[in-house]
Amino acid sequence: MSRLIDIDELADYLKLKKQTIYNWLNQKKISGIKVGGVWRFDRKDIDNWLITKKSKITSGDQP
Repeated sequence: MSRLIDIDELADYLKLKKQTIYNWLNQKKISGIKVGGVWRFDRKDIDNWLITKKSKITSGDQP
């Protein structure tokens, strides 16, 4: 079962500021769902997104 995390947990996990994550959401670089006015992110989806980004970097594509 996948685990939903909030924006604070995601910022801590990615070592980013929350504003960066909000910017990415606005730019559609990352996806999440809003539950009761609070953004939630599927940890498994985030891990897959990171793997995809890593694959593009190692293959020479732009992130």
